[in-house]
Amino acid sequence: MARRTSLVSLNTISDINMTPLMDLTFILLITFIITFPLIEQGIAINLPQGKAADMMESKTRSISLNFAKQLYLDDVPVSQDELRAAMAEIGSSDPTTTIYVRADRKLPYGEVVDVMKILHDANITKMALVTQGE
Repeated sequence: MARRTSLVSLNTISDINMTPLMDLTFILLITFIITFPLIEQGIAINLPQGKAADMMESKTRSISLNFAKQLYLDDVPVSQDELRAAMAEIGSSDPTTTIYVRADRKLPYGEVVDVMKILHDANITKMALVTQGE
């Protein structure tokens, strides 16, 4: 018995199946939502532990000093002269800005005092030393 085949052309599907794309999108979204809070922003510094109030987020700048004695102003490496100029500008233009000082716990006290002198010379009156919560 002979087999009968129809010579009708096959219809190609011209639509893209969106279900796998939506699944992938949702998986990526969930991954970013879960991992984003785990990413610590800023310079890695071993802060001293202490009990303090929460930081307020209004008109703030951050100075970081790591164990290698490298200065950072808002996560940008700067020299002491550049920091002194930036703080003088902040002190004259907006004295209500709060400066957060983050320094490694193993640094000598004199290194932190040098940063505090720069802030004092720039007439910045609102500053805070950042610690890690207990």
